[in-house]
Amino acid sequence: MSSHTDPILPAALPQAPPDPGRLPMTLPLLIEKKRLGDPIVMVTAYDYPSARAAEAAGVDLVLVGDSAATTVLGHSATTPVALEEMLVLARAVRRGLHTPLMIGDLPFGSYEVSDEQAIGSALRMVKEAGCEAVKLEGGRPASVSRARAIIGAGIPVMGHVGLTPQTSTALGGWKAQGRTAGAAARIASEALELQRAGCFALVFEAIPSAVAEELMPRVEIPVIGIGAGPATDGQVLVFHDLLGIRDGLGPRFVKRYANLQEEMNAGVAAFAEDVRARRYPGPEHTYSIDPGELAQLHRRLS
Repeated sequence: MSSHTDPILPAALPQAPPDPGRLPMTLPLLIEKKRLGDPIVMVTAYDYPSARAAEAAGVDLVLVGDSAATTVLGHSATTPVALEEMLVLARAVRRGLHTPLMIGDLPFGSYEVSDEQAIGSALRMVKEAGCEAVKLEGGRPASVSRARAIIGAGIPVMGHVGLTPQTSTALGGWKAQGRTAGAAARIASEALELQRAGCFALVFEAIPSAVAEELMPRVEIPVIGIGAGPATDGQVLVFHDLLGIRDGLGPRFVKRYANLQEEMNAGVAAFAEDVRARRYPGPEHTYSIDPGELAQLHRRLS
């Protein structure tokens, strides 16, 4: 037997328990934050590491967004991502969250056909992935009907108006919405219809800040903005946008708080260079064997 007891793997890093001073976010607490004027923080997450980052930052809401299609699955739009893929991602996020409220995006094609389809998809997000609410896009009559049906089945729904990426082609592309009086009035009507349907919150995406400011006194539920200015009750950014895990600058409304893509590229390049120069692995990265055991192995092999 070797006298050396090197572990095969490093000891598992201890995982911090939930902060006992932080209460899990609930819908009543969310309404109270709006009442008090306390800004609401929301980010997207798509896997266990991004969920842990959101947890550590103490955000209020985490959206498992269909933006996963472009951020982690390599598509050029959000429409290709399937419900089955969203469930896999959401389950991973669930394992990393303790206190933020977790919302699952219903992907394109998972709710448009009928109220029954919408309820079935929402039930799967809750039962199979542990989401506490779901989000769907648009405020036209069909979307309002789907939201009302899901809420009637006992699942909270977040609405989404303005730029709705799943239907961006019909909106003329990925560009700001509500820049005419008529278009802004349509957004207002959709937001109020979703509120009447029972949605617990709304997302305003890519609308003029003055339009959002005009609408806010008319909306009683929390509003999370993304490219909608500072008047909304809270803000959301895509995880990969705010941390710079992407090529290019992204939409105008993105503020980049880090540039991790460059760091990752540099790290992998440094590893490749070390391997090619035979600098890695070094002695400190290898395991040892008792010389007597090695000699015995040599005899057996000979």
